[in-house]
Amino acid sequence: MSFKDFNFSPHISDAIQKCGYLSPTPIQKQAIQPILEKRDLLGLAQTGTGKTAAFILPIVQHLLTTPAKHVRTLIIAPTRELAEQINDFTNEIIDNSRLRSISIYGGVSKPAQIKRLKEGVDIVVACPGRLLDIVNDKAINLSRVEHLILDEADHMFDKGFLPDIRRILKQLPRKRQSLVFSATMPKEIRHLAEDILYNPITVQIDRVQPTNSVAHALYDVKQNQKTDLLLHLLKQNSVTTTLVFTRTKYKAKNLANKLISSGFKATSLQGNLSQNRRQQALDGFKKGTFNVLVATDIAARGIDVTGISHVINYDVPDTAEAYIHRTGRTGRASCSGDAFTFATVDDGKIIRVIERSLNKKMERQSVSLDLTGKRHDSNRLTSKKAEIPTVTNRKKSTSGKRRRGRSTSNSIFGLTAPVKH
Repeated sequence: MSFKDFNFSPHISDAIQKCGYLSPTPIQKQAIQPILEKRDLLGLAQTGTGKTAAFILPIVQHLLTTPAKHVRTLIIAPTRELAEQINDFTNEIIDNSRLRSISIYGGVSKPAQIKRLKEGVDIVVACPGRLLDIVNDKAINLSRVEHLILDEADHMFDKGFLPDIRRILKQLPRKRQSLVFSATMPKEIRHLAEDILYNPITVQIDRVQPTNSVAHALYDVKQNQKTDLLLHLLKQNSVTTTLVFTRTKYKAKNLANKLISSGFKATSLQGNLSQNRRQQALDGFKKGTFNVLVATDIAARGIDVTGISHVINYDVPDTAEAYIHRTGRTGRASCSGDAFTFATVDDGKIIRVIERSLNKKMERQSVSLDLTGKRHDSNRLTSKKAEIPTVTNRKKSTSGKRRRGRSTSNSIFGLTAPVKH
């Protein structure tokens, strides 16, 4: 199946191409058509499965088809980060159209948000608390909303937002399309779904399972050590075709440029590239013109390249599902693969979540670097292991005594990385 099967408008088809999406994910395959048919829907899916596009694309199709001048779509999210993420993606899709979208959440100027609302918006992406404040101020009219989406409903229940949501629901018309997305289905969310959904389609996407043919290693590093470690690892003979993931498109571009200046055949795949340059980067990676591709999660969606020897998480992903999607790009077609993750002390919580998803601990690796404050050379990485000279499997001291000298300890990973001063 391809996105062409949904008969999207030329505007949305162009937006999909600009985003670099090659084929729909399982949640998109199952959810888009019922939403286009204006059915209510209950979607059981984890974060990182592509569910945002699953509801934004068909909703925007409806909005483009029938013009109006009021708030027509209300999307409620539990956190400001998710609200911003949804709003950013929405703005990518509606770019160069007459549609307008706004995110509303606390911690920023409420008057500025009200001013934007008065200027006219079609789509509101909001956190419940600030939205209810603005409703109580009578600064927003929700009586003509045509589409309601509750995203990560179980998370909203965890945060105690259900009473606020029920108050907001009273402001909405009874005749509307309603969509509820949740990773889990506690009884409170099921009762809420039963109250607001009419004859819904239920779509359930099973949690993505890790690939057994991939070996997972965790490198305990400081942020300013990551580039030196990456340069060194890429020089190993076993590291042939490598996909490197960063959190932002700015970092992907800069890191690719550093690799190029260090003599690697590298390129980047990120949101600021034109469609032609995206395709050139992807084709070059497939054909071997480039053997290192630095990408963001969004830009890398839909990449299907065989023979990737290593996936390197330069930045740890935000969810376990995203980690499994990333690392599943190696170890394909009966081949083995390696996934290396560069983790700082701040990544401890998500590392534990990822390891629960893997049902095992990643192999802990430690690396010693000269942190004199100067620019490091990759040859300053020290060695105790033959295959990868920077890496040592840290063993516990049999003496039970603390080592002499100053060191930093990232104890959440069970490692001690010695630091020279």
